Amino acid sequence: MGADLIEAWVRHLGAERNMSANTVRAYAGDLAHLVDYLDRTGSGELGDVDLRTLRRWLAGMHAAGAERATMQRRAAAARVFFAWAHATGRLAADPATGLRSPRVDRRLPATVEVDQARQMLEALADRAGAETDPVLRARALRDVAIVEVLYAGGVRVGELCGLDAGSVDAERQVLRVHGKGDKDRTVPVGDPALRALEAWRSVRDLIAAPQAGEALFVGDRGARIDPRVVRRLVHRAVASVPDAPDLGPHGLRHAMATHLLEGGADLRSVQEILGHASLATTQIYTHVSAERLRTAYQQAHPRA
Repeated sequence: MGADLIEAWVRHLGAERNMSANTVRAYAGDLAHLVDYLDRTGSGELGDVDLRTLRRWLAGMHAAGAERATMQRRAAAARVFFAWAHATGRLAADPATGLRSPRVDRRLPATVEVDQARQMLEALADRAGAETDPVLRARALRDVAIVEVLYAGGVRVGELCGLDAGSVDAERQVLRVHGKGDKDRTVPVGDPALRALEAWRSVRDLIAAPQAGEALFVGDRGARIDPRVVRRLVHRAVASVPDAPDLGPHGLRHAMATHLLEGGADLRSVQEILGHASLATTQIYTHVSAERLRTAYQQAHPRA
């Protein structure tokens, strides 16, 4: 019963709840972890689960040293699964109704300073300008455009890789982004990002293959660029800046949000740009800004 039930639930998550492929994959893995626990402990099948079993499952993860964020996601997956199974008549009761998630410590995300972001982008541009080989220069210009867009627009790496040529509206200075939950949004970008995009698009055909289709960014083999390639690129770019933390694309998203708020942007506008469904998700960046203010105060004020 378990495998068929999970398979039906996974189809429901993708087709009816419009969850991203990554979220569906993570939730499916969480239920597989629960099934494995039931098998190892002889606790029966999914239809035999009660609240006490679910609490023991979480307690076992905690004892094994699992991260609180992992436990929280697995508890959420269990609640979603059992609520669906009960609502659709597949299970007689919902044992996860009273299941609480462990609280997750909200860590301030690492980010770069404005000057460090500028140094990183200038270093990429200098490398592109010094390149004489046409193909290598095209790749370098692509890299500049990618990092400019990540920092200027705060887009997720998957959203960046999904951009098409028609996603860029240079006249209005915006990108049309297809985001999480199958939702589209418009993201403003500045002149430096638009200039970088224009330079890249002028040489894109030097490395783009037919299978790239309308993809805005392509990898070295000519197809639509892979998120793993973008992550490696960003880590290398940030590593070129002295004293900068080790960041990937999501770190540039954090940096963009933090710098917007420090520059006077309102929280609701930042929420819209980032594509957060809840304002509470965006509010962590106010804590980042407050932490920086406290650090500056403690370093500079004679009575700190």
